[in-house]
Amino acid sequence: MSFKSSLRRFFGIKTEEELKKKKTQKEKTKEFFESLLFAGIAAFFIITFVIQNTRIPTGSMEDTILVGDFVLVNKFIYGSSSPKYIPFTETEIPFFRLPAFREPKPRDIVVFEWPGDRDLVKAKELGINYVKRCICTPGDTIQIIDKVVYVNRKEFWIPPHVKYESYYPKPKDYIEPRIFPKGMPWNEDNYGPLIVPKKGYTVSLSLNNIEQWKTTIDREYGKEVVEIKDNSITIEGVPVTSYTFKKDYFFMMGDNRDNSLDCRYWGFVPRDLIVGEAFITLFSWDRDIPFTDLFRLIGSIRLDRVLKLLN
Repeated sequence: MSFKSSLRRFFGIKTEEELKKKKTQKEKTKEFFESLLFAGIAAFFIITFVIQNTRIPTGSMEDTILVGDFVLVNKFIYGSSSPKYIPFTETEIPFFRLPAFREPKPRDIVVFEWPGDRDLVKAKELGINYVKRCICTPGDTIQIIDKVVYVNRKEFWIPPHVKYESYYPKPKDYIEPRIFPKGMPWNEDNYGPLIVPKKGYTVSLSLNNIEQWKTTIDREYGKEVVEIKDNSITIEGVPVTSYTFKKDYFFMMGDNRDNSLDCRYWGFVPRDLIVGEAFITLFSWDRDIPFTDLFRLIGSIRLDRVLKLLN
């Protein structure tokens, strides 16, 4: 079968001869499965490289994105990548990334693969996607003072649907033990200043600051390589006093600032884990209603969120 005839079959276009000719049941069955195969291939390429749908399971982006929203993700804008894992497994495979139309920028609503808990080199479950707001790009400095976010010493733009569960910030002397980087005397309301690494950025390492950078360095190697031996810092057994980062990183936060586990808790997002930009809500319903209660589920659809552009 030629490529031209395959395209005709995929789009249901028939030649005059095909319209006149009566087909046997075997030919009809073969044509059906061929059309199904081409539809599957087309869907695979669209989902992999162009646009995919993501269901929002948590409220970390409220009230910009609600629990139960089905959001479309533009994957090609930041450069689509081929699958990183064998389907239905966590087995990693080589992948490639297409050229990006542009890089992620502050204010973008970004979908990315979760890098894992603060002290882990990799997430316990691979391939889990998160949706957050991009706050900082590589080389920026983030600081939060009494809930107000500053980037490079300037107050950051306030999202139109930003949400706070409490307007009273945690005191500056209150230390949140879960905060990133490990050991810093900060909390989620009073945070930083912290530089977001970029490719080629060199940081001096000492016994006083190695905990701040250990996880990020280990993640660049994909294994634990940073150790302290005889009051000396080593990477893969080699003593070092500095480190030059190999990747660009981004800092993401949820618009629901008091109820969002984000970069403040588990660290920077490397460029290669970014999937795409969330740009529109396809539709939204109450995810707590079971599918068995179909009519009530359909009745819960939020009409004001159907085809709603995100900002």
